[in-house]
Amino acid sequence: MKLVRLAAALAGSLWLAGCALPRPPADVPPAAPPQWYAPLPHDGRLADLQQWWQQFNDPLLIELIAAAQAVSPDVASAGARIAEARATRIGANSALLPALDASASASRGNSQPGVPLATIVQGGLQASWEIDLFGGQRAAADAAAARLDGSQAGWHAARVAVAAETASAYLDLRTCERQLAVTRNDAQSRAETARLSGLSARAGFTAPAVAAQARASAAEGAVRTTQQQAQCELDVKSLVALTGLQEPALRARLREPWSEPVGFALNALPAVPAQLLAQRPDVYQAERAVAAASADVGSTLADRFPRLSLTGQLNAGIVRAGGATTDVQTWSIGPLALSLPLFDAGRRAANVDAAEARYQEAVALYTARVRQAVREVEEALVRLESARDRSENAQIAVEGYRASFAATQARYSSGLASLIELEDQRRVTLVSELALVALQQERIAAWIALYRALGGGWQRPGAVALSPNEQEGTAT
Repeated sequence: MKLVRLAAALAGSLWLAGCALPRPPADVPPAAPPQWYAPLPHDGRLADLQQWWQQFNDPLLIELIAAAQAVSPDVASAGARIAEARATRIGANSALLPALDASASASRGNSQPGVPLATIVQGGLQASWEIDLFGGQRAAADAAAARLDGSQAGWHAARVAVAAETASAYLDLRTCERQLAVTRNDAQSRAETARLSGLSARAGFTAPAVAAQARASAAEGAVRTTQQQAQCELDVKSLVALTGLQEPALRARLREPWSEPVGFALNALPAVPAQLLAQRPDVYQAERAVAAASADVGSTLADRFPRLSLTGQLNAGIVRAGGATTDVQTWSIGPLALSLPLFDAGRRAANVDAAEARYQEAVALYTARVRQAVREVEEALVRLESARDRSENAQIAVEGYRASFAATQARYSSGLASLIELEDQRRVTLVSELALVALQQERIAAWIALYRALGGGWQRPGAVALSPNEQEGTAT
């Protein structure tokens, strides 16, 4: 009894000492600037980012995104990591509770000569519990919980990335189709010019060299059209690979009329970077990695201090020997064992140093992730604003070049302009039309990049959604 009292008193003093163990901070302040250094559009309405793709008014786009997410290996891997993290958390939490095992055995024999044969049947329960004096097991459970939170956020990040990639591939294909229409119109115009020039040359009104130049221009237009057609075919193949859909069915859906999405405005744009951190699953995942690394430091620190464990058992059995049967029941509580680490050649200290190094690495990665998040949002805003500023002038340029080309073509048909003038006007008109299509693609790509930079509608667990009035206030 004296030994038990001494052990209990020592355990109490160790418990108090464990409460004073230092722990590294689990939270890291956001490494973000106090405001955006990029132009913010103020003429938009605020809506839920989860409805982002509805703005495109394109049911096929939404179907393609859902199909791509269903077959994405990145999303599947993220789901497997969630299952793994959940199992690890269950294992870490179980270490905080006592363990109970059952045993059963049966034997027959004699222990020494002259003793009759005996049959022994017994069963028992064994319990063991390592008391978490210094919080090491609790810290391990906290680390497992933080990693589970991070894995769940990583799954959302994977879905957002797949959605953005699929939308980009789909809109690249639609842009390619518009560029193909431009090049086909150009090729048809060149072919018609070549035909008329050939007729004029055979009638003796046009020099053979001029007719040859017209044929060369028509061939150049055909080459450009063929090249653009091949690019569109490659875009279709890419979309098939992303979504896992059957190519004939996808091509049938792609033949449906499509128009460029216009009129939708900026959604759920946070006014300060602090709100951005609540909308990025990858930032939250990095934050939880810091918390897990911090808990790991606490767990390895606890390994350097004594351990206290308690065991107990309850047994019941039947012994039959010489025609007599005897029931036997035994139980015991203890021992209450205290383990004191004395010498390990620096192993435990090295584990603490390694855990602290991993913590510092997690902090650095978190800080870098926040900076990257701010950069991605600001870059998307800059590109979006630039595309908007250039759109009106690009449209004016296309309309002007088209009018100039039409006038030059009329003059050429009446013999008042040379083929060189016509081809020069054709060239600048084609370049301006292709540039306008590319600019429209750039604007949509900026929207997709902004969707991804803002986290795709993901919300931090436990976050309180802003009211519509509060949301309107963040856009000013």
